[in-house]
Order: sequence, then C-alpha cells, then structure tokens
Amino acid sequence: MKSNYRSIQSTLIRAVCCASLLAASSSLTMAELSGHSLYDGIEFEMPVVQEPQIPSHEVDITDFGAVGDGTVLCTDAIHAAIDGVVKKGGGKVIIPAGIWLTGPITLQSKVEIHTKTGALVVFSEDKSLYPIVETDFEGYPTYRCQSPISGRNLTDVAFTGNGIFDGSGGAWRPVKRSKLTENQWKKLVASGGVVRADGNTWFPSEQAMHGATVAEMNVPRNFSSMEEYEAIKDFLRPVMVSLIECERVLLDGPTFQNSPAWCIHPLKCKELTVRNLTVRNPWYSQNGDGIDIDSCKNVVVHDSQFDVGDDAICIKSGKNKEGRDRKMPTENLVIKNCTVFHGHGGVTVGSEMSSGVKNMHVSNCTFIGTDVGLRFKSTRGRGGVVEKIYISDVRMIDIPTIALSFNLYYGGKSVSEAMSSGEMGKESELLPVTEETPQFRDIQIRNVVCDGANTGILLQGLPEMNMEGVLLENVRMRADRGMVCNDVKDVSIRNLTLETETETVMELKNSRDVEITDFQWKTLNEDRPQIRVSGSVSNNIRFENSENKTLEKLLEVGGEVVSGAVSL
Repeated sequence: MKSNYRSIQSTLIRAVCCASLLAASSSLTMAELSGHSLYDGIEFEMPVVQEPQIPSHEVDITDFGAVGDGTVLCTDAIHAAIDGVVKKGGGKVIIPAGIWLTGPITLQSKVEIHTKTGALVVFSEDKSLYPIVETDFEGYPTYRCQSPISGRNLTDVAFTGNGIFDGSGGAWRPVKRSKLTENQWKKLVASGGVVRADGNTWFPSEQAMHGATVAEMNVPRNFSSMEEYEAIKDFLRPVMVSLIECERVLLDGPTFQNSPAWCIHPLKCKELTVRNLTVRNPWYSQNGDGIDIDSCKNVVVHDSQFDVGDDAICIKSGKNKEGRDRKMPTENLVIKNCTVFHGHGGVTVGSEMSSGVKNMHVSNCTFIGTDVGLRFKSTRGRGGVVEKIYISDVRMIDIPTIALSFNLYYGGKSVSEAMSSGEMGKESELLPVTEETPQFRDIQIRNVVCDGANTGILLQGLPEMNMEGVLLENVRMRADRGMVCNDVKDVSIRNLTLETETETVMELKNSRDVEITDFQWKTLNEDRPQIRVSGSVSNNIRFENSENKTLEKLLEVGGEVVSGAVSL
C-alpha cells in the first residue's frame, strides 16, 4: 500500500524529570518512582538514568577566533574553546547564531556543547580532515574515517540548545538509482562521481565504488594493513556522532542531520538520555539510520522526532561471533513519545543483536509512512537473545510493507526490497541449535493501531528456535493482508481486529500453543476461507469467543496438520 504521507502533527507528551531524582542513585526501585511520569508504567525495574553534571563555567567560540560566515574553518577555535572549559574543570561551550564550518570535533569529559537558535554547524566535505581511526561499525571492530563528532571513554557530556549539526553526508554516500526520479538521477550523475557498470548506483568517487566491491555489508573483513584501508578511504564513511564507552551523556534539543552513515551511534555507553531531538536524513540516504543504540545500558529516548533514510530508532549489540564475544547486551531502555515520519523501521531491533537485548519499553509513539512500523530482525549466525520486550500505545499510518514484523531470516535488505524479490516468508530446513542460533522470546505488545499496511503482522521464527512467549492484546489493523505466523509457539492473542483487502486474514504455519480470544475481522470476500492452518508441526491452536461467524466454513486446515490440532 503506497504511503500518501499525510500531514499529521502529533502532540508530544513532555516528561520532565525533577532534578533531585536525576541526581539520585540509579538503585531506586519502581515504588520510589511513583508519580515520576517518564518512568510510569515500566514493566521491569528501570533505574533512574543519571544525567551529566556540567560545571557552570561558559565560553563562546567567537572568543577563540571562530567566524560564522560558512567559509572560515572553525575547527581550531572550537577545540580551543573546549580546551578552555576543560582547564577550568569543565563547562559549556556556546555556539551562537551563524554558519560555522568545521572539521571533526573531538569531545572531552565535563563539556556541554550548546547551540543557540540560528546556529548551523556544517562539517566540511574535505575528506582529508577525517583521518582513518579504529572504531566499530555494523557490529564489527574495524577502521573508518573519524566521525564529525566523536568521544571515547568520557564522562559527563552534553549537547543542548536549538541549533543544527549538518554532516554533509551527500559528499560521502552512494545513491541507488531506484530511489530517485529520472531528473534527480541525471542531475546527480552530472555533478560528478562515478556510476557502477550496471547503471544502478552512483558513488562520489572511484575509490568509494571500489570499496563497495571489497567490503562485506559496508565493512572490509579481510584487510591486514592500514594501506588497504587508505586505498578505499572515501568508502569508509563515518557515523556522524560516535560516542564510545561514555557515561552520563545527554542529547537535548538540537537537530542532527545529513549524516555520512548512521546519524547518532552510542556504543557501550551507560546512562544515556536523548530528548527533544530532531534527526533528519534524506529518505534515499544509504545507511542513513537515525540513532543506533548499541550495547548500551540505562537509556531513555523520549519526545523526539525522526525523518531518515534507514531505521529510525535502532537497537543493536554487535554482530555474529564478535558481538557474542562482546557480552554486552543493550538493556534497560525506555522509548516514549517519539514520532517517526520516514525510515525503514520506526523502532527496530537488530539485525546486529548478538550480545542480546533485554528490558526494553516502547510506548506512545507514532509512525507515519515508515517502511515497517515495529521491526525486529535477525538471522542464523547471529546468536543472541531478544527478550523482555514491552510495547504499548503505538499508532501507525500508511505503512508500505509490514506494520509489526518479527523476522529471523533477515538478509540485509529493507523489507520493501525483500518483498519485491520474493524473499519474505521463506522456509528452510531444520538445523541444530548452537550459539549461533538467535532467539526472540517474552514479548508483550498492547494497544497498537495501524491504518493502512501491506501486511499487518508477521511473526517469523526458525524451525529449530521458534519465536515464543508472545502476547498481542488490543491490536487493530487495516491492511491488504492480515497476520502471518510461521514457526512460533506459546502465543496469546486477545482482542485482535483485522480488516483486510484480500481473502486471507490469518495464516498459521508450524505454529504451536496458540490461543486466540475475541478475534474479529472484516474482508472483501467472506465466503472463502479466511484462516489457514498448515504445517505438520502445528498443534494446540484454539479460537475462543471470536466474532459470531461459522468458523468451520471460514477455516482451512492443511492435510498434513494432525487431527484435532485446531479447536473452535
């Protein structure tokens, strides 16, 4: 179903933490947080996330020679200002109104970067300013160009104010022809760069195009020398904001936009607060994620807006063996009151989740025209467990593919691309369970509404490791296709309403211990089977108190399903 991108302005609920609680010990119990709106309704013991403590000393970058005309490079002045407050024990670096051209900014502890209204910080397109550094990307330790904003092993760091940080990502990113109009494509090609031989992808340079041929999912895996990385430097586009192993981090107010790769990447951080942000990337931007929260602990993301080219709010924890060896799940995470206007997923977990994800709460969010609404993805080889996930009060509209998607066969493509290539819903043989087998379990989803999608719900486990322990309650969806469940067990569905535009409302394949209560549906052709059950493993599927229809007439059970597997 094609999105019409209706103009909808959501009312965001502001949840402001009182200062005494924010400074308190993170060991406070849920009972002690009674009346604290941001932490109300959390299903697990969520500690109060501590915010940075920044000294009151202030400096202005113009006092160090910065010129806000968009042509003078201000890198040295910004770093001199940071050094100036650090010598005083920390403080606030003020960036006033103006256009401030700069190279990469390296953060220090106890520093707050505060952008005034009208401040636009533009990172230079000159790649010589961005040396190759050791980092992590897409779940692997690797080398990439230094990020426009970076900090490692810091405490007490903040970005505040109403200014804008622009990563000049167009100088770095490849662009797929299919994502532009013909006139846009012609204009891009005429601007310079090179086009791949098949004519489908533009790169900003030969070096960038060569890098794409030698990398595995954007990461070179077989290089043994720095010379090899230098030979493809243009390809090694950085995340815009890289925060590694930092503690007590606050992002409050600014706009971050036009990133070379992911926009904001907190990695192995603790005590992270994200609020009142606007994160923007062109819809066609490759790997243009909004925020990727990666192996972080004690995180709140609230009252923010995202309009990006890939997953908007994404949760990760490393990839494959490197991720499992990290042994650092993302845990204790609250996402509230956020709006996503475009992205491959509104809120996404994976596919790099090999250290696991647990204790995650998502509520009061709105997704408008995102490729997928709620998107959970992994694949064999990852390992890791995603568990104790609690989602409630989510609104979606005009979702081109799947509103609610759990898929353990992720293959590196967006859902739109996977659906068009026929890769969605595929089957495979039963394999042994090993440390490489991923698992989704203990997931509760309540009070979700979607007005328009291709498919309402996809629950896709593995034959050797079913998706299990799932509760869907008070869910209403209007979609071309209703609900598909493959290789799942211990699923409880209560008060589900599906309105579809095809004859199939629900498909259950190799599904066990499924209880469906108060199920209602509406479709175009109610004289044909609406519910299909198949697969030799399917068993103990129960329909109770459903809409007053003749289920026997509307139910189709495959001949391979054991007798008595479905009860009405």
